[in-house]
Amino acid sequence: MTLSPETPAPLGTPTGPDLRDGPRIYVACLVAYNNGRLHGAWIDATEPSEVMDKVRAMLAASPEPDAEEWAIHDHEGFEGARLSEYASFGTVCALAAFIGEHGALGAKLYREFGDDLAQAEAAFEDYAGEYRSAADFAEEVTRDSGTEIPASLDYYIDWQALARDMAMNGEIMVFQTGFDEVHIFWSR
Repeated sequence: MTLSPETPAPLGTPTGPDLRDGPRIYVACLVAYNNGRLHGAWIDATEPSEVMDKVRAMLAASPEPDAEEWAIHDHEGFEGARLSEYASFGTVCALAAFIGEHGALGAKLYREFGDDLAQAEAAFEDYAGEYRSAADFAEEVTRDSGTEIPASLDYYIDWQALARDMAMNGEIMVFQTGFDEVHIFWSR
């Protein structure tokens, strides 16, 4: 099969479109929506001024006259983070940059802190690292603290229980982002 510029490559092929370019939002024209018409645009969440310029262009091209109001009706690339349909473009772009930098872990932190981006960003000041398990973290912290564990007792220590207790006591927060991949944060 020969591809021409007019024929897009099938998805999943090396020349197919890259659907992972970054977070983007679908902004809809509300006057068209309220009149039973779908009119909107997918917009990359880059800079607030660029997003607003693209929204203005979308509203100007609306099939309904006097289109002024808009809402965010969909989003993708935000790793499961929630967005209000009336979120400011500053908030949308800041969240997109945060998730672009931290990926799924950033989205999990954002949700953990009640969709408060400032708290999610501040949590990285207390980032302890990535480990295969929380038990590995508990063992490392204990051994690095200078605690000498006699070899005869080493196999009796339940590192998993210690890590669970640390999390339940509020000492640490544990986020699993994959198989054998957890991220540990010290609680404040």
